[in-house]
Amino acid sequence: MKANFPSSDPIGRAARRLRGWLPVVTIACLLSACGGGGGGSNSPVPGGSTSTIAGAPPTNTVTGSITFKGTPLAGVTVVAYDTNTNSVFQNTTTDAAGHYSFAGLQTGCNCVLNYQLFAAKPGYSFHPWLASDPQSAQAGYQFDPSPQNWYVTGGTALTRADYNGVFTNPNGGAGIVFDVVNIMSVVGNSVVGANFDAYDGSNPPVRLAATGQRLSYAGGDDAAAGKGVAWPATRFIDNQDGTVTDQLSGLVWLKNAGCFAPTAWANALAEVGRLASGACGLADGSKAGQWRMPNAVELESLVDVAAMAPALTPGHPYTDVASGIYWTSTAYFGGQQGTTSAWAVNLADGSYVNDSVRNLMASSQNGVWAVRGTGGGAVQLQASGAYVPFAPGDDGSARKGAPLPAPRMLDNGNGTVTDTLTGLVWLKQANCIQQPWAAALATVGKLAHGQCGLSDGSAAGDWRMPNRLEMLSLADRSQNNQALYFDESFVSGQPPIPSQPAAFTGMVAYQYYWTSTTDAASIDQAWTVFSCDFGVYGFPKSSASYTLAVR
Repeated sequence: MKANFPSSDPIGRAARRLRGWLPVVTIACLLSACGGGGGGSNSPVPGGSTSTIAGAPPTNTVTGSITFKGTPLAGVTVVAYDTNTNSVFQNTTTDAAGHYSFAGLQTGCNCVLNYQLFAAKPGYSFHPWLASDPQSAQAGYQFDPSPQNWYVTGGTALTRADYNGVFTNPNGGAGIVFDVVNIMSVVGNSVVGANFDAYDGSNPPVRLAATGQRLSYAGGDDAAAGKGVAWPATRFIDNQDGTVTDQLSGLVWLKNAGCFAPTAWANALAEVGRLASGACGLADGSKAGQWRMPNAVELESLVDVAAMAPALTPGHPYTDVASGIYWTSTAYFGGQQGTTSAWAVNLADGSYVNDSVRNLMASSQNGVWAVRGTGGGAVQLQASGAYVPFAPGDDGSARKGAPLPAPRMLDNGNGTVTDTLTGLVWLKQANCIQQPWAAALATVGKLAHGQCGLSDGSAAGDWRMPNRLEMLSLADRSQNNQALYFDESFVSGQPPIPSQPAAFTGMVAYQYYWTSTTDAASIDQAWTVFSCDFGVYGFPKSSASYTLAVR
């Protein structure tokens, strides 16, 4: 939230100097503003106290545990960051039992104090969860769209936070992202069970599915490599109640994919939010609020790259599926900047739509499909990374899928990086291979130690060109320029907040990166992802394009 001070107000000037970190939740509670003396009180957060607390105010405590593969992880640095002053309030390390604690979180001020907790240890990434809310429900969150800052009316919740004010970003860009426990430090809000899970790539929360490509078009391509979890023999189950269960993802879809007329994005979200048993052929007992519009990852999970018009597996039980464009609930940029577009997928061939004509939130009229459930299938889908709500029921509100841990990519120091979300190991040098598709497949197949900055002992045959789902898995929809974000290093200005190396080096902006997956609708093209927006687009195989190798 943003408070407005007159330019002559010295407290206002000091507060503005402290407003350097993008998701600052409240204006700094300066001593001269707490209890009188020159500025009066202001309460920028709903529910904030506007009265001075007599005497020494009470304080809050926070305790939690950090585990790795279910066992305690010692030596993890936990930082309590005071967003009011943009500074480290306290830091500690976990003991042999994986426990940590903080005391003395202040509550006494004519504003609402906000703290954010995150964890760091070399070789690990982390994601928080609350013992009081293990499913990480985010009902307490609100979002102010004008200055675009997070706040909660009280209590504790989880979010992603963009820390750019205390870091040097050599290439510019949005800022380092942490997964944080967000605490509004009002009286009586001590927290027990502010826990974190740790990952190092050997325990990935996500396993990627196969793409569905069954024909090989060149040695080493998608079908030849055969990577990803195989689809169930019977993938789709018609539940005879107007719903279909996808046994690959575990999601439950509305059987009638054409029940809703094409409409604008916000209206589509609202219509799906009202869907209930008795409408659209449903006899499942569902209630309004249980259905949602799929996010970009969820709608992608339906795409069969071997099929076209529509790009769904032949014999599927859905009805009225249009070979046209369907909305996703994912805003084009799901972070803390404005957006006028949302991601959409053309089910004629599975291509993504981002042309500022057919995916404009306010005016484009696209198809609407509904989904519910969170998983339980052969694979666990990942979250898109979007975390800012732009409309009720959107991706930033629902945030379904396995959360993206932070820092997600671990630099192995040998020319490779490990994605802790999927367990995949990627070539760090992102501009080493630029060739037509077939030649690039062959080059990647011969890639080995000593080439492209590698000192990992790998041999020819260890590396491959990523398939469509593998390449797409890198996307973080909170970012508005993926290439810049991936190629960005962060130098901490406040120890013990850790610095972070770039995920990749030489990620080329405004370029198409190959996947090993052929476009079945036009086999002289392969699917690529555009390096800046990570949309999926067909590209002629004869063109020279970049390859990011994986193993």
